[in-house]
Amino acid sequence: MLHIVDDEDVIRDALAWLAQSRGLEARGYASGEEFLDAIGSSAALGAGGDCVLLDVRMPGMNGVAVFDQLVKNGLIARLPVIFLTGHGDVPMAVDSLKRGAFDFFEKPFNDNVLMDRVEEALAASRKALDAAVVQTRLATLSAREREVLDLILAGMMNKVVADKLGISMRTVEVHRAHIFDKMQVKTAVELAGLLK
Repeated sequence: MLHIVDDEDVIRDALAWLAQSRGLEARGYASGEEFLDAIGSSAALGAGGDCVLLDVRMPGMNGVAVFDQLVKNGLIARLPVIFLTGHGDVPMAVDSLKRGAFDFFEKPFNDNVLMDRVEEALAASRKALDAAVVQTRLATLSAREREVLDLILAGMMNKVVADKLGISMRTVEVHRAHIFDKMQVKTAVELAGLLK
């Protein structure tokens, strides 16, 4: 989902049209406050990743303040921000990029270059989302299951894991089955690929 935050209807409509021409879903917001209210609900975030096109100058809460709020809430990886501005300067661009903005475009911009960067930002968002899902699954493992997991990833067979941890081979098999179930994988190779 491409979130377009700009106070100009014409810009929002044009960017939404560009996104749709590339097969992307887009939603426009006339102010930073409207955008922040909308993303307060996880239903506003797309399962296929998100990107924010954010105008710097808007009445009320400006783009930099909206970006600061996203940074404060730890949402920058999940919601990569591409700034759009007709009034930017080099120090503002450098500061924004240092603090985690995905990119910074000055108006007028090249449509194709912008949309290429949007697609890259959406891919980065999907990657961050996938990593968060894996971390959530890892958090469900018990301490013993984590120990067994580490040894499985080291390539040890069940018998070796049992000897190393001082438990029965059957207990290792039970832990292994629980790990695979919680991590939603069927093989050790799939598990290793998930955690690489």
